[in-house]
Amino acid sequence: MDNLSDTLKKLKITAVDRTEDCLEGCLDCLLQALAQNNTETSEKIQGSGILQLFANLLMPQSSCTAKVANIIAEVAKNEFMRIPCVDAGLISPLVQLLNSKDQEVLLQTGRALGNICYDSHEGRGAVGQAGGAQIVVAHLRSLCSRTDPANEKLLTVFCGMLMNYSNENDSLQAQLINMGVIPTLVKLLGIHCHNAALTEMCLVAFGNLAELESSKEQFASTNIAEELVKLFKKQIEHDKREMIFEVLAPLAENDAIKLQLVEAGLVECLLEIVQQKVDSDKEDDIAELKTASDLMVLLLLGDESMQKLFEGGKGSVFQRVLSWIPSNNHQLQLAGALAIANFARNDGNCIHMVDNGIVEKLMDLLDRHVEDGNVTVQHAALSALRNLAIPVVNKAKMLSAGVTETVLKFLKSEMPPVQFKLLGTLRMLIDAQEAAEQLGKNAKLVERLVEWCEAKDHAGVMGESNRLLSALIRHSKSKDVIKTIVQSGGIKHLVTMATSEHVIMQNEALVALALIAALELGPAEKDLESAKLVQILHRLLADERSAPEIKYNSMVLICALMGSESLYKEVQDLAFLDVVSKLRSHENKSVAQQASLTEQRLTVES
Repeated sequence: MDNLSDTLKKLKITAVDRTEDCLEGCLDCLLQALAQNNTETSEKIQGSGILQLFANLLMPQSSCTAKVANIIAEVAKNEFMRIPCVDAGLISPLVQLLNSKDQEVLLQTGRALGNICYDSHEGRGAVGQAGGAQIVVAHLRSLCSRTDPANEKLLTVFCGMLMNYSNENDSLQAQLINMGVIPTLVKLLGIHCHNAALTEMCLVAFGNLAELESSKEQFASTNIAEELVKLFKKQIEHDKREMIFEVLAPLAENDAIKLQLVEAGLVECLLEIVQQKVDSDKEDDIAELKTASDLMVLLLLGDESMQKLFEGGKGSVFQRVLSWIPSNNHQLQLAGALAIANFARNDGNCIHMVDNGIVEKLMDLLDRHVEDGNVTVQHAALSALRNLAIPVVNKAKMLSAGVTETVLKFLKSEMPPVQFKLLGTLRMLIDAQEAAEQLGKNAKLVERLVEWCEAKDHAGVMGESNRLLSALIRHSKSKDVIKTIVQSGGIKHLVTMATSEHVIMQNEALVALALIAALELGPAEKDLESAKLVQILHRLLADERSAPEIKYNSMVLICALMGSESLYKEVQDLAFLDVVSKLRSHENKSVAQQASLTEQRLTVES
């Protein structure tokens, strides 16, 4: 270290005199010291004030320039040296050196700038301001096609520099995208796929840029899917495949790229991984199986990619995914059920799947997860059943297959995601009067629904419970169902539902309440009073923002409530006539007609 102090003193003198031979010896000494103990040597360099002199030594025509840039690259490996490098005014001369024709100068300059940018806001700012990123992107573009080892090394350094420059910084990544870096990097990957270091650098750069929404369109206009799948097929190491997965996952969120990946043969690669890893208990293999099956499910979220793989229900991919459901591997069961839910996104697919026994497979899967089951599998299988139940022709088939009985086994679940899907599935199935009546008389179900109507922490569960309560009444039109709901304390929730911010829910509640008033008003009377239904109806009719169907059904309900003495007295006390008579001139004909009828009823009764 004493030797280092002497070197630094000597360097201060020679830096001013510019005696090249002596200067070169000092720089070699510094590089040697940095190689032996980078941190300590860097501290000494900073303390000596020599950094400021380096700016003058970065001359394009000097034979020492590459060594000076190399020293800067080495010291900038230390976090504490990056801001001093910026403060010493090194960025501008370094960026100017990017115009050099000397390959070694370019290499060391790229390293120096890349290291100064690493995790340094100040470094990135200075490089950006000096126009460094733009020059490097231009270099990548012009050097892209040359495959000699020295050029590939330089390309790797430049890719690394851009990565350090933009890593986890959205605005700098957007800047690079606007400079057109994506097509250049994709081209690089295609030409240099034999070079592991450069390939790896491209993948990390893609991983950074792919997180940005604005990048997806640019990626979609390149052949990135083809190149990544080609590269993926060559990889046997877990780590390398994982790197490619990290790029594929954000890219596959884009529908156009999903289709490109399917067409490039990614699905076949994923299925092969699943087959290879399914019986392994190694941690890496389990992780890779999960990644591959998750990505498979993601590809099915695109309408075109999903339909391409469904192939009218005859596709080999569809058949392979089906075989995952009876598997003993939870991850595959989950992926299989999610894949079915994704395939079940149009009526044609749903009808085909129900006719070909998918429902029974899903029910068997759910039966395996009733006691201490896997929540994610339960949720996925219920999602698939809910989607399959959407086409009208499937409902009766699914009911006769015993879907409701299977679904009801999960009533005791305390997991909101499972509760939510369970409710959605039942609501989809009960369009038929018989099914609605059977479920509506099930006191255990109705009591659980009433309990979930109060799940204020889980708005989805609360909303679906209310909607199912209402649907049971609307589809069954049964006095017994209404009695069960009254006895379980469900009336107040239907009244609250009439004040929902969603018109569809308001309307469903009003129709259900009108049926209660028409079929079984006596037992419900007290609950309707204490829930302040009449005041709510007055508010809905007086509110100009209420939708026409809400006004219409509110008036139908008013007429139905006149059968109750106490409720009718409330109607009279609130001067409904004034509100209703104004609605006779409503622009909606049905509302205007119902207003006239309601006005007559109110006038006659009074």
